[in-house]
Amino acid sequence: MRIQIGLTGVIASVLLASIAQATNGYFTDGVGTKNEGLAGAGSADPEEVMIIATNPAGLAYVGQRVEVGLGLFSPDRSYTSGPSLANGNGGAFTIGPNAITSGDRLFPLPYVALNRQLDAQNSIGAAFYARGGMNTTWQGGSATFAPGPGAPVTTFPGTYGAGTAGVDLMQAFLNLAFAHTWADRQFSAGGAAIIAAQRFSARGLGNFAPYTQTFADSGGTAMPTALSNNGADMSYGAGASVGLEWHPDARFSAAAAYTSKIFMSKLTKYGDLFADGGGFDIPANATLGVTFKPTQPIAISFDVQEIWYDGVAAVGNPIGNLFGCPTAGAGGTDPQSCLGGSRGAGFGWRDMTVYKLGLRWQLNDDWTGRFGVSHGTQPIPGSQVTFNILAPGVIENHIAVGFTRRDGERGEFSMALTYAPNQTVRGINTFDPTQTIELQMHQFNLEFGYAWLH
Repeated sequence: MRIQIGLTGVIASVLLASIAQATNGYFTDGVGTKNEGLAGAGSADPEEVMIIATNPAGLAYVGQRVEVGLGLFSPDRSYTSGPSLANGNGGAFTIGPNAITSGDRLFPLPYVALNRQLDAQNSIGAAFYARGGMNTTWQGGSATFAPGPGAPVTTFPGTYGAGTAGVDLMQAFLNLAFAHTWADRQFSAGGAAIIAAQRFSARGLGNFAPYTQTFADSGGTAMPTALSNNGADMSYGAGASVGLEWHPDARFSAAAAYTSKIFMSKLTKYGDLFADGGGFDIPANATLGVTFKPTQPIAISFDVQEIWYDGVAAVGNPIGNLFGCPTAGAGGTDPQSCLGGSRGAGFGWRDMTVYKLGLRWQLNDDWTGRFGVSHGTQPIPGSQVTFNILAPGVIENHIAVGFTRRDGERGEFSMALTYAPNQTVRGINTFDPTQTIELQMHQFNLEFGYAWLH
């Protein structure tokens, strides 16, 4: 009964948690404490039920167990906007100069997972977890508007001239998985249904109102009501994942998995901000992994993950699309290029390829150590920094260490620590080509996990 009460509390916490973790874009580097200790490597060497989130086929090899975990994530996000050389001549919208560090630097993130072996060949499992990283609060600063040569120059408080700016994206997932193994457990296949919920809010963006489809379609007579400062909005959706795993002998294993795009209902309170009237689907991703065990205590894993951010308009559409909007003053004639339109400006993120290398070694019957590194291609081009002040997911590298200690016959405690070194992306302000903006971030993530074995 105590375990059931604890699981209920963790599930509720996941659904309410503010999302941020050691991130590749806004995907977590690892899922589960053991996986986090390998910097996300090890899809072909499953050790925990949370493998469901990466490759459901791995469920066949983890045994019957219940897992709970808690991550304490601390990101440090800042931006600097340099001086403008336009002096009101060609710099229609200048940010600052500002140098601001985002608030909200500690995020507790729980997870829970369980696996039941139906028989020697079939397993079912479930995992509740959170994922993301798009959270910012930019207090202070200012923005200057100068519509053209000789026009009056006005300055307003806030990054975008509409007060404190920022976004908060929260995501929670429930994966329900099944795995089957055959051929003396050399092969396994698995699949999972994924149910997702998102909670989103944005503020400080009111000055983009004239560049929305609502404003353009009305001929400049109707101001948008679903752009900024509307509190939290919820969306829900579903997707699926499939995976395969191959263990031809005791020294080598390989895995492949694919997770579909998760199609989400629209964030209607922000239908004038995101492309397609508030669409914010969750990108598809795929993972390939191999593990080699040169000796019984040592396992070396290498994984490659591809995340298709460009396949989601709100994330992948470049900010330059905004110049096609008829009210942007750049000669555009396409209302669908305005904010909220099907081609509306987004964060301009590129697809991301992440390479992960992990080392696991069993020191004795009670202790196992882990080390991992990962590197991802930068998702944010320098040309997209203006909007990405809101979501500076610029991290490329992670370094992780972890361990597991056996706790009697039916328990084990795990811990992992991840550090993402400081990463910087510089670029030109889209609306003032004489100004440079610099985004910076570094991260720490400390995660604890406990498993009950059956």
